[in-house]
Amino acid sequence: MLDLKWIRENPEAFDAAMQRRGLPPQSEDLLKVDAYRRSVQTEMQELQARRNAAAKEIGKVKASGGDADALIREVADLKDEAQRNTELERELQETLDAKLSVLPNILADDVPEGESEEQNVELRRIGDIPTFDFKPKEHYELGEALGLMDFETAAKLSGSRFVVTSGQIARLERALAAFMVDVHTLEKGYLEVSPPVMVRGSSLFGTGQLPKFEEDLYKTGEDQYMIPTAEVPLTNLVRESILGEDELPKRLTAHTLCFRSEAGSAGKDTAGMLRQHQFAKVEMVSITTPEKSAEEHERMTACAEDILKRLGLAYRVVVLCSGDTGFGARKTYDIEVWLPGQNTYREISSCSNCGDFQARRMKARYRPEGEKGTSFVHTLNGSGLAVGRTLIAVMENYQQADGSIKIPEALVPYMGGMTEIRAK
Repeated sequence: MLDLKWIRENPEAFDAAMQRRGLPPQSEDLLKVDAYRRSVQTEMQELQARRNAAAKEIGKVKASGGDADALIREVADLKDEAQRNTELERELQETLDAKLSVLPNILADDVPEGESEEQNVELRRIGDIPTFDFKPKEHYELGEALGLMDFETAAKLSGSRFVVTSGQIARLERALAAFMVDVHTLEKGYLEVSPPVMVRGSSLFGTGQLPKFEEDLYKTGEDQYMIPTAEVPLTNLVRESILGEDELPKRLTAHTLCFRSEAGSAGKDTAGMLRQHQFAKVEMVSITTPEKSAEEHERMTACAEDILKRLGLAYRVVVLCSGDTGFGARKTYDIEVWLPGQNTYREISSCSNCGDFQARRMKARYRPEGEKGTSFVHTLNGSGLAVGRTLIAVMENYQQADGSIKIPEALVPYMGGMTEIRAK
């Protein structure tokens, strides 16, 4: 949610910020409703002052033996009018909140301009792209040939965009998740959390998925949804709370299943398990102060990168342009891993600084040391990493000519000492 006071004081800057998001000017419409709401509030205060004064007059008139009927009727009329204004003020506030709730976050000044992912800016490339003396296969070709990845049976069970993994491929996926969580918790200072994967709509509103992106969600009940990412429950752990500055930064991580309808990706990445309705992800969330959020963003991205470095996977980091940055983010780094089967880089992590955008929606604050008042926290989130996509990357980068798959050294302890996966 955006700061209405800032919009009121900086309408031109606000419209310019929305223009960077590809939206027309918004300030005139918003401020018109806001001005009406504020005038109603002023009128309510004036009515209350008159009611108080009239009530005192009634007491004086009665004390002197006079007729107070006219004053009593006036007080009753003022009460009715105040109730109407209260209802009107509530309706105007709801209208204002609804308008604000679908407006995206204001981008950081250093986010590059651009309309789509083609204008994202590459920052660095890390690692050597592997070379093969044979034509590398895609992950689903390898998995099916090994008899350990079954899309046909998954389709019978659940429909398209699902997979059944088994044997050592299933174990490799589990090993990757355990490895990621261990690195983040034992070395990077993140607290492991096992949150619910079903949340209320208020939690999804808090992190910005509702109301704008409801079609991407799986709704299971009257007010229950499957999480699209563990960012939702992890970030909402501080909802409607006031933290001490000494509690920050708060760093959380979780390995969960995630669920997305992929409503806007019909016909996109249909082969294999690159884009699925159900997938596993290790998520990182940071809650920090405004002064430290930019530094925390770099740190979080480095934590995600370190997983890829330890797995020996080549990758690149890009900063998303204005037209490709997500709804709730001020600035986003995408980490893209090299996939030999596709001969290209594909996203494996997205690390975003949301500033106080989510905190305002969640009413999450902290009390700066030495100050009486409170301020909104800044929230950040990032994949550390998408487990299924990391599985894809390991399979494709470590494939051998005979279709077997070497195990990265970092994962050998998690695989019980196994160094490669072969067909039985």
